[in-house]
Amino acid sequence: MLCSNLSQGLHAAAQPLAILRASLDSSHSDRMSVEELRELAATSAVEVERVCALFSGLQQLISIESIKPHISVTPLLPLLAQVAEGVDLLFRQDGMFLSTQFPGTCQPVLIDSGRAQQALSSVLLVAHAVSRAPDTVELIASSSLGTARVMVRNPSSQVGAVDAETRLGMAIAEANLRSQQAAFTWSLRPFNVQIEFQTASLAHP
Repeated sequence: MLCSNLSQGLHAAAQPLAILRASLDSSHSDRMSVEELRELAATSAVEVERVCALFSGLQQLISIESIKPHISVTPLLPLLAQVAEGVDLLFRQDGMFLSTQFPGTCQPVLIDSGRAQQALSSVLLVAHAVSRAPDTVELIASSSLGTARVMVRNPSSQVGAVDAETRLGMAIAEANLRSQQAAFTWSLRPFNVQIEFQTASLAHP
């Protein structure tokens, strides 16, 4: 899985690097006017940011693989509420809605809260990216014996594909969650993410 994700990230980084190599070739830029050079600098800056973001994602994947998570018994519902609050303004600014559906109680889960929060935030940001006003994105939690489930979905979304940066972001979220023994699946059309956490047993008071 790690090799596949790294390969995907490197493949994605090859595109902006190829654009930079072609646009910054001296035989091409030497004939440009000052205004054209300014436009080239602005365009190149965008591609450099893409490469930096992809490189940062690759670093995160390696870090997740090489550093063990700090697993502890954690209440799930306050964590979900905090994650939702962190992105709610973004949804409202773009004319979308974030709906939370939580049970009255939920067993605590065995997670690395920092990694889990990062992964859940990333998933909600992807849900925002594939949604349009006035869509509603749903964050749903439920629990059963031994398992707590989290679903992020937008039944109205019809995006058939996402860009390389988004795919890498979802790969990082998946790696973060799988590193703490959580199950993770996702699909498009409509956008739907399913996460399953292990609940704490009596052996973990």
